[in-house]
Amino acid sequence: MNLQTTGAQYVVAPPAIATLPVAGTTGLFPVRRVYCVGRNYAAHAVEMGHDPDKEPPFFFQKNPDNIVTSGEFPYPPASSDVHHEIEMVVALKSGGKDIPLERALDCVYGYGVGLDMTRRDLQGKAKDMGRPWEVGKAFEASAPCSPLVPASTIGHPTEGEVWLDVNGQRRQSGNLNQLIWKVPEMISYLSGLFTLSPGDIIMSGTPAGVGPVQRGDRLHGHVDGVGDLEVRVV
Repeated sequence: MNLQTTGAQYVVAPPAIATLPVAGTTGLFPVRRVYCVGRNYAAHAVEMGHDPDKEPPFFFQKNPDNIVTSGEFPYPPASSDVHHEIEMVVALKSGGKDIPLERALDCVYGYGVGLDMTRRDLQGKAKDMGRPWEVGKAFEASAPCSPLVPASTIGHPTEGEVWLDVNGQRRQSGNLNQLIWKVPEMISYLSGLFTLSPGDIIMSGTPAGVGPVQRGDRLHGHVDGVGDLEVRVV
């Protein structure tokens, strides 16, 4: 029910809508949900102690207001081991349930570059205790993102380098063709678990080389054909 059409009033101020800018325009993409694909590059799965050949895709979520576009990542409290994870971001303009594989790309508005910042020590404790990961993944400013680039401009990238430099030194390196679950597959599979909608974004997984950041570090991430993301840890 829409409160405004009934004459009712919000009892507290409603939160602002999380948005991502669209490159080269004044337009804003409203973010509804943030889905993240876990261990979607084989080498990263191995470095995290898992066998990529035996795992179906799995997903976790961040919150829309975890997204930041300021170019700064404030080092979070309660952790001394915060890691970078560079990813291609997929933004949806439509959705639904049980989306057929051959129609999945029709749902894509565009692409961006994002960081899935992770309190690795807190995530590790949660794993050991069989608890959810939100404390390690869904904290404030944990999803720095670049502006989106429409698919109508760049198409649907399937190959190209994905990398992250920290203070000018290469830390992560991979290629979009190394994704275990490709973009159409992750959309189709995810739509069997959730009803996808316009405004949803999917962080598609990170290549090997994840590691810690410190205050003062400068991060430069890149996805071929999509763009760049520069973030300073403060």
